[in-house]
Amino acid sequence: MSRFSSCVAIDWSGAKGRRHKGIAIAEARTDDPPRLVRPGHIWSRCEVLDWLVNRAAKEPTLFGFDFSFAPPFAERGAYLPGETGVPDNAREFWAYVERNSNDDDLGAASFLEQVHRSHFYFGIADGVKADFVRFRTCDAVLNAQGGRKTASAYDAIGASQVAKASFSGMRLLHRLGSNVAIWPMDPLPEDGSAVVEIYTRIYLRNAGMSGKKLRSRTDLNKALAGLDSKPARLRFEPNDHQTDALVTAAGMRAHLSNPAAFSPSGLTKELARTEGWTFGIV
Repeated sequence: MSRFSSCVAIDWSGAKGRRHKGIAIAEARTDDPPRLVRPGHIWSRCEVLDWLVNRAAKEPTLFGFDFSFAPPFAERGAYLPGETGVPDNAREFWAYVERNSNDDDLGAASFLEQVHRSHFYFGIADGVKADFVRFRTCDAVLNAQGGRKTASAYDAIGASQVAKASFSGMRLLHRLGSNVAIWPMDPLPEDGSAVVEIYTRIYLRNAGMSGKKLRSRTDLNKALAGLDSKPARLRFEPNDHQTDALVTAAGMRAHLSNPAAFSPSGLTKELARTEGWTFGIV
């Protein structure tokens, strides 16, 4: 576990509204079975933020969020090419998203649908989807390693889209401010808590469960066994948001033993400042 007391994985949601059934939080402490935090509770995004800040102050915890911490930058040298007044680094861009979003509960649909509509793909009426989608450097590294290509932060349509979740997540990161280190935009501190970006499919692949949604205790515990984790102690059949969080928390814990966990090859100072990196890609 290195210097962290536990790993916490947060399955995020960019849906409109004030409460979100798609949010699930799981924790993996030392070598204990991973557990759900407040199972059955329907979280708001602001509530997750408050919970994280309080928890981070109590003990050194590694928090993971499954959204893109920034849009692609390196490929075109800008987040929103052709626009004026758009920052060129992640922290200032988060503040920009915050200023230009007026949705409830840290939502960012207005940013995508109104403020910068032309940069996001919402359907066939927008033209050819391939003209919109761009990927970050870490996504290309994951592909080269045989991982499945991640969704693009500019793709805003369909069940697998990540745009709304990612841009709402950027509002959360902005509000975190300096309360908790956000890696790799911030260097990993010598003590205290930190926040990282996660991608559940990495840990499902590590567990030997690639391409599969887990919706039963049996499949969940097979995946946990593949990550050298004790089985979860659930009294109910979990949904896929809960299994994603549980597997990812266990996967984060296992990944901490990799000497390159926080120093992946390919991560430069410029990428850390602009695009970030997904914890688990080395």
